[in-house]
Amino acid sequence: MDMFILLQHYWWLLISLLGALLVFLLFVQGGQSMLYTIGKTPEDKNLMLNSLGRKWEFTFTTLVTFGGAFFASFPLFYSTSFGGAFYVWMAILIVFVIQAVSYEFRSKAGNFLGIKTYDAFLFINGCLGPLLLGVAVGTFFTGANFMVDTANIGNIHPAAATISHWTTPWRGLEAVLDYRNLCLGIAVLFLARSLGLLYFINNIDDTVIRDRSRKELRIEGPAFVVFFLIFLVSILFADGWAVDPSTGVISVEPYKYWHNLLAMPAVLVLMLLGVVSVLWGLGRGMFSCSRKGIWFAGAGTVATVLALMLTAGWNNTAYYPSLADTQSSLTIYNSSSSLFTLQVMSVVSILIPFVVAYIWYAWRSLNRKAVTRSEIESGDHVY
Repeated sequence: MDMFILLQHYWWLLISLLGALLVFLLFVQGGQSMLYTIGKTPEDKNLMLNSLGRKWEFTFTTLVTFGGAFFASFPLFYSTSFGGAFYVWMAILIVFVIQAVSYEFRSKAGNFLGIKTYDAFLFINGCLGPLLLGVAVGTFFTGANFMVDTANIGNIHPAAATISHWTTPWRGLEAVLDYRNLCLGIAVLFLARSLGLLYFINNIDDTVIRDRSRKELRIEGPAFVVFFLIFLVSILFADGWAVDPSTGVISVEPYKYWHNLLAMPAVLVLMLLGVVSVLWGLGRGMFSCSRKGIWFAGAGTVATVLALMLTAGWNNTAYYPSLADTQSSLTIYNSSSSLFTLQVMSVVSILIPFVVAYIWYAWRSLNRKAVTRSEIESGDHVY
């Protein structure tokens, strides 16, 4: 394997890891979506949102980093999907912007919209954020309606400079018509809600909130399992898009994603361990007095999503299939940045462990003491 191909695989691994971490951090959105289910009183809601408010910036920062890394390493995907599936990505952007505004102004003096309005914004972000992201990621397996004309690369004439063309007027919204995308979106939503409940159990020192969270987890957890299994089984037994790395020719291959797992046993083991870890974490949250379920379910989420992303992009697979033109499908070979760019970025990526260490330190500092009602009532900074 030459250096260029090695770096393409390396950067897909990093993108996949960022995506996996993002899905775990969506527990913030999941917790917000439980605002009216677990939060029966204004005091309950304040307790929940001040617990989540200490972590929401981690999710937002990871989302931005994920998008930026995708743009730098695989710019053709960025221009094709973000430029073509415009409505979907704008909807995702809007729901995350209203989250940031809500946490900033919810409890500020002179808040003319009122706390209830910002609570509604946070609920909308909690429901639509995971759902839309899940639907968008589902197209990595099911494909999207676009065409790519690489002959336009470098064309300075404005009328001919467009590289990618979306072939439907719905600009990505048509993805919801594929039940597999919807199943993944709903699965991510229920997973985020389950992780949010496990986080409440771990982070809030309040018997009422914990008891309600354990009871609700017995609904959200099984719902996640059902929709995730529907998506996973449908993908493993569906056609995929394979690329010949020597010629660049892309063709449809039956059971491609199942073949990928068999060809990459380490990825298969990672997925199985991830699924078991998620189930173990959910079980501890539902049927025991343990407060540590979030760590098992969180680690399992990262492992499972990482394995899914690697299955979508490695082993000579088109990670963004084109439903309009098979040869326009995007692979890590035809959509990546240049060798020089990937080399420079790889040097910068050496700093990632230091960034992760800082995040872990900040997390530990914020999580050193569980949130209590008395702390919210007397605290200097309240969301």
